[in-house]
Amino acid sequence: MISNYIREDALLGKFFEPFIFEEIPAVDLSAQEAYISEVGRSDIYLGIYGQEYGFENDEGISPTELEYNEAVAQCKYRLIFIKRTERRNPKEELLIKRIEQHVIRKSFSDYEELRTAVYISLVRYMEEKELLRLLPWDATFHKTASLQDIDPEKVSSFVQLARERRHFKLQFSEENILDILIHLHVASLDGRITNAALMLFAKNPQQFFITSEVKCMIFPTEVKKKPMLSYQVYHGTVFELVDSAVGFIMQHIDAYVGTHTTTSVNVKYEIPIEAVTELIVNAITHRSYESNGSVEVMLFKDRLEVWNPGQLPAGLTPAKLKGAHNSLPTNPTLANSIYLAGYIERVGTGTTDVVELCQNAGLKTPEFIQDEDFRAIIWRKNVPQNDMQFLIENQSLTNNNMQNVPQNVPQKQRLLRVRKILELIISNKRISTEEIGQQLGVSYKTIRRDIDSLRSSYRIEWKGPSKTGYWEIEKLN
Repeated sequence: MISNYIREDALLGKFFEPFIFEEIPAVDLSAQEAYISEVGRSDIYLGIYGQEYGFENDEGISPTELEYNEAVAQCKYRLIFIKRTERRNPKEELLIKRIEQHVIRKSFSDYEELRTAVYISLVRYMEEKELLRLLPWDATFHKTASLQDIDPEKVSSFVQLARERRHFKLQFSEENILDILIHLHVASLDGRITNAALMLFAKNPQQFFITSEVKCMIFPTEVKKKPMLSYQVYHGTVFELVDSAVGFIMQHIDAYVGTHTTTSVNVKYEIPIEAVTELIVNAITHRSYESNGSVEVMLFKDRLEVWNPGQLPAGLTPAKLKGAHNSLPTNPTLANSIYLAGYIERVGTGTTDVVELCQNAGLKTPEFIQDEDFRAIIWRKNVPQNDMQFLIENQSLTNNNMQNVPQNVPQKQRLLRVRKILELIISNKRISTEEIGQQLGVSYKTIRRDIDSLRSSYRIEWKGPSKTGYWEIEKLN
């Protein structure tokens, strides 16, 4: 009996509870009211039709047809199975022909064939409703997105990177965007696109996955608590998220100028940029996109922490990440495209590279922690420096050597600007933020961000009305 089979099956029994009229207990309802009521409460109408039409009410309609009519009226998900037979009641034949105009039906000859067909149909239902997913999240086709949601410019930029860094074979044109996506295993021949395609190339990925953003924070102490010196939330594709988050951190850590020539300069960061990039790429690539959490990148006085919503793959432990281990990506389709763009390697060396890079830079061994989320920690220098200490103690960046640093070197312009802001406030405590911006030729928003970065060394507050107030400044210990 199919109802018992569904209840007793190890998989189906976890998701479905069948109802059949024969099992209904005695209640103060007519038979017709009882089974019509149950159709309304059900998610699926599963109809099995054979030779006989069955009992007819005063209007000449059987309970089976009444149930089906109610399922149609309430737009229920319908699974129909027709037994092959040489003879059928004329009314049953008419009902089946009407049903075939509305839904696809499956035929069967015996119980074993029926049981198999029911099993396959219910599993497909679970896949459609995402109660059961056989493919990873990134390889799953999105229900509503289409090629119209893909940004051709982002696909073009990817192809250019992949051709330069991984000898990608395909060339870009707007006519072959679907071919490129199919080659990357993120689209089907009929134009359906996967979740990975949206995170890689969508015009607005967060329209589909709102928590796929990256939150970046700067804390003046060793504790995650307000006030924060800086807070940014970044949106975009996985590539845009990586570039934005890495840029944010590199702007807020110390940089040192070493040897330089007339054409180049050797700038070293207190944390190797390769290590920062690797942790952020790993968090964005391997996170659980089904989580309501977001990737968080936090710079503290003594460390950098990258939080990734999700769990390590089975078989991997935090300890194993510090040594040789297999590459077990949570989102393999997404990881493949990120690899082709040159952001990661595929051999499972990312975390071991982070460990080696930090040790070579004289930093403590990074830590990897699995709690409710996965956390990666890179420790900063034993005596952390902030922007103003760095300006004071490293004159090579503010005097003659600084003039030789190319304009595109991160930190140069910002550090000089921060120092100039401090000098302007000290020399004229009534100078407004707008006036500072006019003198330095930068926006109000930039000035506010730079003043926030000073707060790790100084207590700076504007006292009084906006037009007639003044700056109060105090050096912190």
